[in-house]
Amino acid sequence: MPDYNPPTSSSHSPKGERAPTSPIVRAVKKVLPAVVSITMSKYLDFFESPSGIFGFEEFLAKPKRKKVKIGGGSGFIVAENGIILTNRHVIEDPRAEYIIVLQSGEKLKPEILARDPINDVAILKIEKSRLPQIELGDSSNLELGQEVIAIGNALGLFQNTVSTGVVSGLSREIKAQSDISRERTKLRGLIQTDAAINPGNSGGPLIDIEGKAIGINAAMVFGAENIGFALPINNAKKDLAELKKYGRIREPFLGVRYIPVTEDLKEKFNLPVDFGALVISEPEISKGIKQAVVPGSPAARAGIREADIILEIENKKITPDQPLDDALQELKIGQPLFLKVLRNGRPKTLKIILGEKK
Repeated sequence: MPDYNPPTSSSHSPKGERAPTSPIVRAVKKVLPAVVSITMSKYLDFFESPSGIFGFEEFLAKPKRKKVKIGGGSGFIVAENGIILTNRHVIEDPRAEYIIVLQSGEKLKPEILARDPINDVAILKIEKSRLPQIELGDSSNLELGQEVIAIGNALGLFQNTVSTGVVSGLSREIKAQSDISRERTKLRGLIQTDAAINPGNSGGPLIDIEGKAIGINAAMVFGAENIGFALPINNAKKDLAELKKYGRIREPFLGVRYIPVTEDLKEKFNLPVDFGALVISEPEISKGIKQAVVPGSPAARAGIREADIILEIENKKITPDQPLDDALQELKIGQPLFLKVLRNGRPKTLKIILGEKK
């Protein structure tokens, strides 16, 4: 039997020299100082028996308020003066207290500058300067199979958790439910990845191999393996620009209630088209009927009527894959726009100026 001599470290690199660092390790080292943990605490009532023994006395006991840590998430610094990006759902409870924990362990109370409920983005600020920051990339030119790295505070316990994967899908849509309000929200345009995204990772950065943030970790699919989602960073960049220019995140407002037109809806109501947005009133138990067109709204001023079908806005076709709300998010408030509707079977073009949602 021939002798087998296992390779030594010197056979891979010259003696005394370290093996070259991988691109993934370099990217993680570059961004990690700017990744933060976010803890959430609330005062809760606890009932204690005066004797400490369970019995009738417990029903007479007075509640004692204690501050309890009830959740956590992640975020990342995007400006050296303390601007932090995270998910809106990470800091959505108005009665909770939030603390930012830096990599050094220092704890700071943040100011919540803005919340974007449509894109699930929140912008915070801490009073500290000369901080490390993560450069923001471009999420509009991502490619399937592109390597990505997710960093966060997994399960609220394991700080600086790093997972790697690829871009598995683009422009995904999911319905997510808030753990706080239980409200269900539709998130659109998401980046799908097989990099592990766990509870607590929410709000942390999804970075490319160069260490640029191309997304904000948002959600995972329970019961499925290797399916996670991140918010495209370009939405957050738009929010940062709005906040800087106007002091708030502005939402475009049209002023109609509608249901998306599908093949099933076309057959049910005998509609002439199988796409678009049907302007229709909405019943409400406590207040009667919500009008299809909000009085005094941009839609009302433009002459939109109930039973109109909005077909296009700025030459973009309204479809189930490109709903009206998504199309509005890409347009500017105060900009004159042309909107194509179908009224009584005839196409009609209306000029409209989008307002700001109050």
